Amino acid sequence: MSGPDALTRSVLADQVKERLLEGILDGSYPPDSRIVETAVAKEFGTSQAPVREALRGLEALGLIAITPFRGARVRRLDTEELLEAYVVRSTIEVLGARLAMANLTEADVSALLAIGEDMHRAADAGDGRALAIMDASLHEKIMQVSGNRTLLRVWRSLEPLSRTYITLLGPHSDPRWTCSLHDPILEAVGRRDAEAVVRAIETHFDEVRERLAGHLAEVAEQQVHGAESQATGTS
Repeated sequence: MSGPDALTRSVLADQVKERLLEGILDGSYPPDSRIVETAVAKEFGTSQAPVREALRGLEALGLIAITPFRGARVRRLDTEELLEAYVVRSTIEVLGARLAMANLTEADVSALLAIGEDMHRAADAGDGRALAIMDASLHEKIMQVSGNRTLLRVWRSLEPLSRTYITLLGPHSDPRWTCSLHDPILEAVGRRDAEAVVRAIETHFDEVRERLAGHLAEVAEQQVHGAESQATGTS
């Protein structure tokens, strides 16, 4: 298929993919849950073709698994896989920051600082969803300013995966803590100090990785204790 029909389907597929991605990240589609193609098409008022394309896109991101005759299921992400994504994303963002600092204009600085102010407002209001959006916007803006389109594409392929930590931490997350992680980055940007920006980004990802690893370890321990208690109670 080519022409306007193909373009329309592609646009619809992108819209469906974003909606499904939001559902996965906010827990509407929990791990191991099915995503039924016909049900999604009915919900969004579209044909199954763009839904099928959207699901393939989510599979490429590693967020769902599609198997013959069983359809699509949300993947239960492996802890190590998720933490590995942060290592790779940190490396990519350090490179992106170095390139961005060489291209930085006054307008870019103002835009980044404005996102930081929006993050503080969201954190003060306890609005985790708005904060997550601003968080992603800040990191993406730095990658855009780098001017390297290939780097930006690779970053975008990892960002949804690493963003799942917000969902995994759930009620245990602290909006002010999340917001404060970005202050050193923005302060260094304001000073146009490239090395300070790099150090701040590395520290940012180290702290997030450490917090996520600790939380996942606690969850695993609780699950073990719960299973042991259940076994004891039924024996």
